[in-house]
Amino acid sequence: MADLKGKVVPVPIEEEIKESYLNYAMSVIVSRALPDVRDGLKPVQRRILYAMYEMGLRHDRPFKKSGRIVGDVLGKYHPHGDQSIYDALVRLAQEFSMRYPMVIGQGNFGSIDGDPPAAMRYTEAKLHKIAEEMLRDINKETVDFVPNYDESLKEPAVLPAAVPYLLINGASGIAVGMATNIPPHNLGEVSRAIAAVIDNPEIPPKDLLRYVKGPDFPTGGIIFGKKGIRSAYLTGKGGVVVRARLSLETLRSGREAIVVTEIPYAVNKSSLLERVASLVRDKKIEGISEIRDESDRNGLRIVFELKRGVIPKVVINRLFSMTPLQTTFHVNALALVGGKPQTLTLKEIIQHFISHRKEVVTRRAQYDLRKAEERAHILEGLKIALDNIDEVIAIIKKSRTVDSARNNLMRRFGLSERQAQAILDMRLQKLTSLETRKIIEELEATLKLIEELKELLGSERKILEVVKNETLELAKGYGDERRTEIVAEEAEDLDIEDLIQKEDMVVLVSRDGLIKRMPVSAYRRQGRGGKGLMGGKLSGDDVVSHLFVASTHDYILFLSNEGKAYYLKVHEIPEGSRVSQGKSIRSLVQLSPDEQVSAVVSVETFEEEREVFMITAKGLAKRLPVPALSNARTRGVIAIGLEKGDYLVDAFLTEGKGEVMIVTRRGHGLRCKEEEFRSMGRAARGVTAVKLEPGDEVCGAVPVEEGKDLLLVTSGGYGKRVGFSQFTAHGRGTKGQIVYKVSARTGELAAVLSVEAKDDVMIVTAQGNIIKLAVKDISVLGRQAAGVKVVNLEKPDYVVSVDRVAREK
Repeated sequence: MADLKGKVVPVPIEEEIKESYLNYAMSVIVSRALPDVRDGLKPVQRRILYAMYEMGLRHDRPFKKSGRIVGDVLGKYHPHGDQSIYDALVRLAQEFSMRYPMVIGQGNFGSIDGDPPAAMRYTEAKLHKIAEEMLRDINKETVDFVPNYDESLKEPAVLPAAVPYLLINGASGIAVGMATNIPPHNLGEVSRAIAAVIDNPEIPPKDLLRYVKGPDFPTGGIIFGKKGIRSAYLTGKGGVVVRARLSLETLRSGREAIVVTEIPYAVNKSSLLERVASLVRDKKIEGISEIRDESDRNGLRIVFELKRGVIPKVVINRLFSMTPLQTTFHVNALALVGGKPQTLTLKEIIQHFISHRKEVVTRRAQYDLRKAEERAHILEGLKIALDNIDEVIAIIKKSRTVDSARNNLMRRFGLSERQAQAILDMRLQKLTSLETRKIIEELEATLKLIEELKELLGSERKILEVVKNETLELAKGYGDERRTEIVAEEAEDLDIEDLIQKEDMVVLVSRDGLIKRMPVSAYRRQGRGGKGLMGGKLSGDDVVSHLFVASTHDYILFLSNEGKAYYLKVHEIPEGSRVSQGKSIRSLVQLSPDEQVSAVVSVETFEEEREVFMITAKGLAKRLPVPALSNARTRGVIAIGLEKGDYLVDAFLTEGKGEVMIVTRRGHGLRCKEEEFRSMGRAARGVTAVKLEPGDEVCGAVPVEEGKDLLLVTSGGYGKRVGFSQFTAHGRGTKGQIVYKVSARTGELAAVLSVEAKDDVMIVTAQGNIIKLAVKDISVLGRQAAGVKVVNLEKPDYVVSVDRVAREK
């Protein structure tokens, strides 16, 4: 017997998992979650429409059970479960989900309240008339067909799609590591934009906004502002703010009521009402006495009855701010282009649609030409026979068999086999003068058609004109008025900051990347030498690496040791208690695995003309204009280029005209003019700021400010204040002067700060303790003094950060 034992090949589990997961991810991306840019459909939607077309479920035919449709799709094309197919079928029929529904449903297909549809055995469906335009000419070899999952049948790889489905109905789907979210649009607007691109392929993308005003949702609503629309159309990503449509009515009782008649797209009405009721119950929204849902078959109507004396605008603003009556539709125009996911602009989507339609029209014309030529060939044979009918009859009568008759005709008149066979198949009634005339007229018409088709195929411009005319014709037949109103002004009175009290916050960042904010009021001032309060419950050997104080309304710039900048609003940072650990900063900004926050800078606006002064551990520094970091956001941008082994240690805002004090760990300080550091681009490394001794590195840098002192705190808990006047300005690239006489007892310098006597400071230790001190309690000493004890430490604890508590202006 043959040896049946197989060979065992050891495979590392991480390699097997990686390969298997990548295969799964690609399957989800390409075969399930993302639409094809050409017909705008996901595979399950395409298969449903094609299966219904094959079943003959036209708009003017009887309905068939949804279960029958699902069974056909499941058995023939989509073996991924009946429920997923039925869910997709239901969505194609929902008028509140689809701007232009593709399926006509009969029975319970769900509601805007989130009610589930009836089981597929109870509902019926057939194709909508506009869906038939998606399948128009599919039998004319206009698209490629591929084998189905078991290779027993063929299915279309893409539909001919005379309708720009991807734009008019949008798409949403979550793949692996990516997602798509494309809003629906108005067919008329999209068709005019397609015509504009065909007429002028070089049309600037921004000019298309004259044709496509913005998304047009099936549920109506009001879009506020064009900034998000512009971003979405020009970059493929953007946030569109959508509000409910409401009005004020006076009821019979004399009270006023807020009446909602349209809600934002994809908002569940039932959940919306529950949310409002919960907020009213918790007294977070005051002034509403009763909530009623008066919706019926004529449309949506939600009534919020107000208490007497209540100002409606205040209640409306609270409703918009705290409930889904205002939402942001986050556009992410991701679709498959050539089988690969790609983020697309409005013009790119239109160009891909035109390219697809151009190919469909070309292939249709080639098919029609071939058929016309075949028919003309037959008609020419019949004409020859009719012109010589007596001789043809004589030849046929003399022939012994059909084959000999065919051969004799071919030989006598120079006919092809198909022409001769057509003559033999011709019925005697064709010999009447009327029927003869019809054959001649058909031949003339066919020859004219052939000429027209050849002319069409010979001109790309004419093919594009066909695409344009057919698209505009569809818009005329199926287009309707815009449902979603667009208001040019941005939404007012709804900035989340209006609901957030201005308050100074302590922002804590740990070495392991945990972040939180707490009110400054959570800490009471203590005397010099106190132990401090617990500032954060840290796990393992994690330590607090940075503390910063800023207003809840400020932007907070995070500058990492790798030289990248990120920003958040302070109120976006999760608030915690003194004993809470905080949230991972990586859930808020996209830091790399080894990246840590080195400096934090508070910025009121990115339009200000100030600059960020940055310095690295190896003593390189530069100035960078604040507007250069306006695109940092949570993904981050390069703020400073770094040499190998170097890292960013400090940064602060500056006007660029003063002086800066740079301090090293071993107690050297250099005072020099900021003008010696020229303003540079984001990727620049900077210039040498201070000459370092072997083993020394920069501790930090502060701007020199009149009337303030330099506060120095060591890792051992010692500190002092030194007047800036005790330091003379030197040129950059020098050692500077002694600022602190460090020793084994004091430890190296841990932090430097510019302070006033009336300031309070907060000192953070490695174990998370925080002490709040009055600066006036810290002695002013000479340059070479060792300082006084400012915080009692229990070893192995040490000081890691110091920051000034901000005062109200």
